[in-house]
Amino acid sequence: MKALFASLSLLAVAPALADDAPLHRYLIERTFPAGALAGLDAETKARVNANNTSVGVRWVQSFANADQTKTYCIYEGPSESAIRQAAALNSLPVDSIMEVPVDLLPGGGT
Repeated sequence: MKALFASLSLLAVAPALADDAPLHRYLIERTFPAGALAGLDAETKARVNANNTSVGVRWVQSFANADQTKTYCIYEGPSESAIRQAAALNSLPVDSIMEVPVDLLPGGGT
């Protein structure tokens, strides 16, 4: 978990997708059956991104554990409900969602 938070500290907040709705950043934890992530190809990623865009959500980055049964994903969106809606559109599991509004940067500052 320490490595995850160290990696998160390196993320920069991307520009907003829409000027009229403020975006929030979320950490989503997901659990998958063994082998489920093996089929994550460019076509699948494009479909996920298109579905996300339809509800104002953006997939920023994901991290997986060594056996690829858990992922920790950074998403931006207008609300937790929009994040859940995107997950449902993509048939993705959601174990937990936590808003992460603060950047902690190495070397001082926030």
